[in-house]
Amino acid sequence: MKVSFGGTPAFARAALQAILDAGFEVPLVLTQPDRPAGRGQKFHASPVKQLALERGFVVHQPERLKDPATHQAIIAAAPDILVIAAYGLILPQAVLDIPRLGCINIHASLLPRWRGAAPIVRAIEAGDAETGVTIMRMAAGLDTGPMLLSESLPIALDDNAARLHDKLAALGARLVVDALHRIDALTPEPQPTDGVTYAHKIDKAEALLDFARPAEELARRIRAFDPFPGAAGVIAGVTVKLWSAVAEAGTGVPGTVVAVDGRGIVIACGEGLLRIGEAQKPGGKRLPAGDFLHGFAIAAGSRFGGATS
Repeated sequence: MKVSFGGTPAFARAALQAILDAGFEVPLVLTQPDRPAGRGQKFHASPVKQLALERGFVVHQPERLKDPATHQAIIAAAPDILVIAAYGLILPQAVLDIPRLGCINIHASLLPRWRGAAPIVRAIEAGDAETGVTIMRMAAGLDTGPMLLSESLPIALDDNAARLHDKLAALGARLVVDALHRIDALTPEPQPTDGVTYAHKIDKAEALLDFARPAEELARRIRAFDPFPGAAGVIAGVTVKLWSAVAEAGTGVPGTVVAVDGRGIVIACGEGLLRIGEAQKPGGKRLPAGDFLHGFAIAAGSRFGGATS
């Protein structure tokens, strides 16, 4: 079976690697165009493209797939099936119709919960006890296609987006290979109409914390936004990234630093206290609280601002 593949970030690379390790023929790899990144804004190939080039595969990088001319590479590859994982481009119906066995998608949630762009982040932020991966047949809607396989896993209390991403990437890679081996035997099941939620794309403006919110909620957001975009607060006019936080019992004026010690910076919230275990000043490194405080003095009684300040 010829399996063409479309994906861009590390999540997708794990799936492509598993497909290759399973011995499937891959006539074409689709990925987004190279993008500028880093301080020098040099153009970088996506993780999927890097793997494809290492293995000598044909790579197609259209800006979008609306123009029928961009479909010719897929048609020429004549795939039996097209696997999509975090590709980042919308596939029009004309593309979905090219492969003989259609197109399947690896989605990092238990559909229909968290359809959309940022399911891993939104699951942590919402305080979900579990998440998982769904393999589905692709349809014209946003993650609305019928489901072929799914498997859940618990969200650990210390999972940030990076750790949960890696767990789900490994799960998705295993499930998609299973689905490909059994594609003719799997029965697509329509998604339930109840429980639909949307994982909206992350806006950098969300990073600034509102300390009038409960500490438990902010602790989840800090984990959800690690490593991107990183949660933050403003103190003495300086925007400080806040990492590795836990909620504790206690009261105080929201945003006020109630304690500072080697174990963290304790900030009062609308409900409870938030202990910051790691912080980062502009241009600096992410550091444990004790080390951070050596180079950035914060005293009890000072105040963090945030989204409402």
